[in-house]
Amino acid sequence: MNIRTATLQDIDQIAAVEKECFPAAEAATKEEFEQRLSHYADHFWLMFEDDTLIAFVDGMVTDQADLTDEMYENASMHQEDGAWQMIFGVNTLPAYQNHSYAGELLKRAIADAKDQGRKGLVLTCKDRLVHYYAKFGFENEGVSESVHGNVVWNQMRLKF
Repeated sequence: MNIRTATLQDIDQIAAVEKECFPAAEAATKEEFEQRLSHYADHFWLMFEDDTLIAFVDGMVTDQADLTDEMYENASMHQEDGAWQMIFGVNTLPAYQNHSYAGELLKRAIADAKDQGRKGLVLTCKDRLVHYYAKFGFENEGVSESVHGNVVWNQMRLKF
């Protein structure tokens, strides 16, 4: 498996993986990914098997401590020198799940954020995934203000 950051040429595969991993109300669109990639492609961690994208983790960097819905929609909020690495999506194609690929990508995102001098990482997740992210050191801060996709989200934070 090959892990690297993204380029605009990856957009079709990124959008296709997202579409398979999230319900339509929660999935980012190709246009949203185009905006994100134009602002923070280095904050997309992609895993390939040969030439096929099988998993990715993405998110922006900001000085804001909490993940907000506006961040999903407004890529220009990215601050390259920001304190917090936000994680918007942890995606693995269904055929490749349960092989720790997402975990490898999360570990890479965590290591990169630490190397870049961030305070830590923030993500939101559904109740069933709180335990999963806790294994990486994320602490549940309770229900997030996010209503992205009309879902209840828990905000989780990993501090360095």
